Amino acid sequence: MSRGRHLVVGVTNLLRRPGSRLDVQRELPASDLRDADAELRVGDVVVQPDSAVSLDLVLEASSGDQVTVGGTVAAPYHAECRRCLEPVRGEASARVLEIFERRPTEGETYLLDGEVVDLTELVRDALVLALPLAPLCRPDCAGPAPELYPTLVGEAAGAAAGGEAGVDAGDAGDEPPGDPRWAALRDLRFD
Repeated sequence: MSRGRHLVVGVTNLLRRPGSRLDVQRELPASDLRDADAELRVGDVVVQPDSAVSLDLVLEASSGDQVTVGGTVAAPYHAECRRCLEPVRGEASARVLEIFERRPTEGETYLLDGEVVDLTELVRDALVLALPLAPLCRPDCAGPAPELYPTLVGEAAGAAAGGEAGVDAGDAGDEPPGDPRWAALRDLRFD
């Protein structure tokens, strides 16, 4: 993995004085966080390579071989609404509190490499986890054409499925037609 030139921080002075702190506030392009040719994305939700990623972090030496990193990372994302497919723009923001140590535990801590910490992997991980899995353009988005394809609930759904308006399917005594793919299971009997 190549190191992002803006995210390698020397911690020599911190390690010599446990309890000391270092503020790291930076803004850099998302392209500095790329791992090989991979973009920062989850499904169709993507942080564009030219987007500005902002960091507001505090590094603190907690012992001779550990540095704790806490704060926030944020970046804008682009996506499509999961219901109407209109473009959606938002900001992924994550609070981080992680440990860098000389012998990291895989999946739990990050590598303290000599006298430097490389924040690239931490920032990339935090942003990817903060991206929405199913973004909406607005909370009440009804979909692409709600006038043509309204969402029906209760009695209206029964009427649209072939029942009479105002009559519940259970009152009519008829069972709604089942999915034909499950027809073989209707004949299955257990003794």
